[in-house]
Amino acid sequence: MAIRADDMIDRRRLRRKLTFWRVLAILVAALAIGIGSLWLAGDDLAGVAGDHIARVRIEGTITEDDELIERLDKVRASSAVKGVILSIDSPGGTTAGGEAIFDAVRRLAADKPVVAQVGTLAASAGYMIASATDHIVARKSSIIGSIGVLVQFPNLTGLMDKLGITLEEVKSSPLKAEPSPFNPTTEPERAMIRSMILDSYDWFVGLVVERRPLTHAEVMVLADGSVFTGRQALTKKLVDALGGEEQAIKWLATKGVDAKLKVIEWKPKSKSASSFLFADAAARQLARLLGLPDYSADIVRELGGDRIFLDGLLSVWHPENAVSGH
Repeated sequence: MAIRADDMIDRRRLRRKLTFWRVLAILVAALAIGIGSLWLAGDDLAGVAGDHIARVRIEGTITEDDELIERLDKVRASSAVKGVILSIDSPGGTTAGGEAIFDAVRRLAADKPVVAQVGTLAASAGYMIASATDHIVARKSSIIGSIGVLVQFPNLTGLMDKLGITLEEVKSSPLKAEPSPFNPTTEPERAMIRSMILDSYDWFVGLVVERRPLTHAEVMVLADGSVFTGRQALTKKLVDALGGEEQAIKWLATKGVDAKLKVIEWKPKSKSASSFLFADAAARQLARLLGLPDYSADIVRELGGDRIFLDGLLSVWHPENAVSGH
């Protein structure tokens, strides 16, 4: 009987242990699901981290980025965020994309102090976005500026002549779907595009005049497409200070933000596999067109090959054209 009683006690102990571990496993699984849900929502746990300074990275070629705009709006709505650092490293991109992000940054700056910290580059639409903040910090060797707008389109008429290809079209008016890479560009077509460019250029200049301590005449001198080092940009009042994130935090402290707060990066949602595969396929196709092996696709992307596929009015700095100021 004593042996059976001991067996029963051991079984009860075993059941208690199993129940404990089962409950613990359920709690761990629930916590993992909760963390995963927050991550998939794009908050990266920033919303449950307590008071902090939010860092948002804006990098690469700029387009209309709904996810980034939504993230900036979430940062604005978070009571835990006391200040914001925009970490900018971009050559620019589409003018409309820069405008959308500029507006989102201004909404954010209406509620929280926002500072831009420029890394290697903040040019064209990249600088447009930086100017939406209330303070710009750049490295001494950062590349700043390239204020301007352009439209680029290929001319394939010479190639078509060599291949014996002609284009037949019927359209409602002469300027419909023009300029076209399949026809020589006429003066009325150039005038139409130039009118669009100058209107967007005036708007871009107006933003800089509004956001920087410069007169319209002073901005016009700088807005010829030129780029400047961070040191030059400081003397020309395109930036406010030289340094890195530490300098940005010091400025936030002057706005009442505790400099000892932790800086937490609000990361983007993971990109969908389909978007990644499309971008990868485009880069590989471009590599093949250039006569390069498939593994060169990564190199093409790093060299800014994605800019070739931009459409519409552009505010982007092309290093190959830097000498001519485009």
